[in-house]
Amino acid sequence: MSSEPADEQRLRDLALLRKVRDRMDREYAQPLNVEALACGVHMSAGHLSRQFKAAYGESPYSYLMTRRIERAMALLRLTELSVTDICFAVGCSSLGTFSTRFTELVGVSPSVYRRDGSLETEGMPPCVARTVTRPIRNQEASSRGSRRA
Repeated sequence: MSSEPADEQRLRDLALLRKVRDRMDREYAQPLNVEALACGVHMSAGHLSRQFKAAYGESPYSYLMTRRIERAMALLRLTELSVTDICFAVGCSSLGTFSTRFTELVGVSPSVYRRDGSLETEGMPPCVARTVTRPIRNQEASSRGSRRA
């Protein structure tokens, strides 16, 4: 018995998951939820969540929040927008949730990051700065912490 149909389905699912990830990267500031993302690729929300986590190691919500925090970090370093304005500009609807998530991923509050963040990337080309400042998931924090020290 051949596993070819299962392999073909897996490849189709991966292509759809890339589409979802690309949409989150592109439309991070829009009000996105798993149901809307799943509908866009004709999957159920549960199936999308399971497949996305299996492929990328995190839930669609976690991926989206990481992208939003990544964009917020850049805005905090490069603009004078208030933390509240940045919160809404990156697609978050709650300043409390935004600040909590930011602190979890970055290790400091948005205000502290704004004060100290530009020192971290001073003199770096923007493409390098993006890589160096990319937010990390909690399970990665302990291994990355030693690199930042």
